[in-house]
Amino acid sequence: MLKEFKNFIMTGNVIDLAVAVIMAGAVGLVVSGFVSDIMMPIVGHFAGGLDFADMKLVLDEAVLAADGTVEKPENAIMYGKWVNAIINLITVGFVLFMIVKAYNKTKTPPEPVEEAPKGPTAEELLVEIRDALKK
Repeated sequence: MLKEFKNFIMTGNVIDLAVAVIMAGAVGLVVSGFVSDIMMPIVGHFAGGLDFADMKLVLDEAVLAADGTVEKPENAIMYGKWVNAIINLITVGFVLFMIVKAYNKTKTPPEPVEEAPKGPTAEELLVEIRDALKK
């Protein structure tokens, strides 16, 4: 059983999958950093200095005690984080599209397959048989 497990683990598919998962995690971190550290400040600049992560719809205000401590925390819908997630998704989709497009350009196109010469049609064969029978 141990030998079978070793053979399973050492197949190319499992190794390829492991490498793909590790690379996906690394690419995810890079893209998340790109979106949060580069793209969002640019988007915020053109949106009037707005930081989407702080955008929210407050349902219930926080209740503070006399000494300044929070008795009841604020209840809010944090839709700005959702906007950030959508921008992140669009950026990741675009980057993956560009990677796949570049990869497809590197692949050589398949050579055109030459068609086999077409034989006579059924009608031509029947005409030949008829002519041969007449002789």
